[in-house]
Formats: sequence, C-alpha cells, structure tokens
Amino acid sequence: MFDTVEIKDVKKGIGLLVKTIRKKRKLTQIDLANTLNVSRNTIQNLESGKNFTADTVFKVLKEFDLLKELNDAILKAKKEIEQTKSLY
Repeated sequence: MFDTVEIKDVKKGIGLLVKTIRKKRKLTQIDLANTLNVSRNTIQNLESGKNFTADTVFKVLKEFDLLKELNDAILKAKKEIEQTKSLY
C-alpha cells in the first residue's frame, strides 16, 4: 500500500552512486580518500553502505559536483512544506 524507503537501501544507493562516479572518473578508493583527506577504509565503508557519516557524504558530493543539487532539492522540499496548508 505505502512505498517505504529504508535507511539501509538509501545508504546502499549512495554507496553505489559514489562507486560508479569514482570508477567513471578512473579514481581508486585511495585516490578519492587522499583527495578528501579521509582513509581508504572510509571510502570502502561508504561504497558498501556501511557506517559512514553525513560529513563524508557531503565531502564526496562536493567533490563530484552534486552538493548543489542536494541543497536545491532540500530547499525545494522546504518551500513546498512551507506553502502547504496545515490540516490543523
């Protein structure tokens, strides 16, 4: 009835996105880790959808020029919420 999105699925999706872009740019996990000043293990965890921080995601999104798109989506959602009439 309702489409639910699980956190683990979103984390896996983020990991897959990062891995795909990294490989398309012909970067190793070590290359990306060095660029972001994080460990290779951090990148490995991110790509596998395991225990990563929002900071790590934001660094990667910025490096891959996707941070503005995320921010735009957040601002759009905020605007829609503000314009929605309260039911109470």
